[in-house]
Amino acid sequence: MAIEIKAPTFPESVADGTVATWHKKPGEAVKRDELIVDIETDKVVLEVLATADGVLGAIVKGEGDTVLSDEVLGSIEEGGAAAAPVAAAPAAAAQAAAPAAEGEDDPVAAPAARKLAEENGINIASVAGTGKGGRVTKEDVVAAVAAKKAAPAAAPAKAAAPAAAAPVFAAGDRVEKRVPMTRLRAKVAERLVEAQSNMAMLTTFNEVDMTEVMALRSKYKDLFEKSHNGVRLGFMSFFVKAATEALKRFPAVNASIDGADIVYHGYADVGVAVSSDRGLVVPVLRNAELMSLAEIEGGIATFGKKARDGKLSMEEMTGGTFTITNGGTFGSMMSTPIVNPPQAAILGMHNIIQRPMAINGQVVIRPMMYLALSYDHRLIDGKEAVTFLVTIKNLLEDPARLLLDI
Repeated sequence: MAIEIKAPTFPESVADGTVATWHKKPGEAVKRDELIVDIETDKVVLEVLATADGVLGAIVKGEGDTVLSDEVLGSIEEGGAAAAPVAAAPAAAAQAAAPAAEGEDDPVAAPAARKLAEENGINIASVAGTGKGGRVTKEDVVAAVAAKKAAPAAAPAKAAAPAAAAPVFAAGDRVEKRVPMTRLRAKVAERLVEAQSNMAMLTTFNEVDMTEVMALRSKYKDLFEKSHNGVRLGFMSFFVKAATEALKRFPAVNASIDGADIVYHGYADVGVAVSSDRGLVVPVLRNAELMSLAEIEGGIATFGKKARDGKLSMEEMTGGTFTITNGGTFGSMMSTPIVNPPQAAILGMHNIIQRPMAINGQVVIRPMMYLALSYDHRLIDGKEAVTFLVTIKNLLEDPARLLLDI
């Protein structure tokens, strides 16, 4: 009995998806709840699991094909025996043995690739070929060598991320490699252009003295981690807390434009930009204004792990009334973040740098961070934007204000 494999039901904000990876081939045995195919959407990668034990039948939608909600991807022959791979084994073995006798005319691996693999102790059979007909190229071996050096030998196996990472080239090679843009990267590009085309976007800057926050974190970080079951105290929770307090005082910064209407949100769903192998993703902390520092840090840590593992759900990526991004993680001193429509503003954090500052007529060294607020000038006036950013600055330079609500 054939059972249809269908694409998930996409939410209204997602029109379609792309078949990213089939983890099984026709004729291979599958077990119920086993991952068989990944569907990449504009936001996340969705996993499609087998609904019954059996054998994978015909594949209707191949890798790279576009699919709609609930569209048939293939079928499972329930209760079937995985005979196809076994029967094909002798032929596959003969084909694998042929290259060894053909020497320089090896159809599986280029001679240069095989030589480079031998020099670096790489098993050529373990290298995925990207050349014509699955042929292993020199560039494939170079990438395998780089991966071997970068990853610990005992690192757990993990499915390869979609082809978004830049390829590794050997010095002196005048080669080019063309890879398709992932749906996530394409969507990010589309939304960035949309934001700059349809918004009157402006950025205002300020700087914050991180002395008090750093002292507070240094004093209580061990006790905080012990009291909250291993949740670590970072800087992001202070910024989220300060931002939600400022959003209460300046509701226009937490609003959005819908046609000819302004929608004011009575809650703060704060998106926190997280870097992943697939690109920048922005999961959302719901009702962040009601969360404690520990809840914020725990939520961010969970999002970070899910982003690395490709496990973020559609619900976690949807919505948001305000966004915070931290370029300082990568050493950025200053930048102008781009607003994520239909939101009206985004806060950019940057690197903390020890700089000389004039304090009470004396030059002292202080840990300083530049802040940037990009905002939609159609909705937010300059005075509101500047005062909003100053409020965040004041709250962070005197964290007691967060507790006293002043």
